[in-house]
Amino acid sequence: QVQLVESGGGLVQPGGSLRLSCAASRSIFVFNTMGWYRQAPGKQRDLVARITTGGTTNYADSVKGRFAISRDNAKNTVYLQMNSLKPEDTAVYYCNTDPPAVYYWGQGTQVTVSS
Repeated sequence: QVQLVESGGGLVQPGGSLRLSCAASRSIFVFNTMGWYRQAPGKQRDLVARITTGGTTNYADSVKGRFAISRDNAKNTVYLQMNSLKPEDTAVYYCNTDPPAVYYWGQGTQVTVSS
């Protein structure tokens, strides 16, 4: 049973923007801090942004000021607005709870920043 589904990735030029979406089952969404993670080829998977049930947000230093995480409680959806994208943002992006649950990892969505 798929419980987290990411979408919205794609190919974008440096300086461009993308918005990622993560649709979650309500049982996950309502009670958990949600996070966006990313994994570049050959690197570990890292948390880049998180949002608590109350709406408090935190960001990795590498994306602070460029990315914004939000959640729509009516739609059980978490978003990641990514602006001023850089080639080093290229990765597969995943959503999960924070801390992550191994059984919630989905397929992710590929983001490629290239000219």
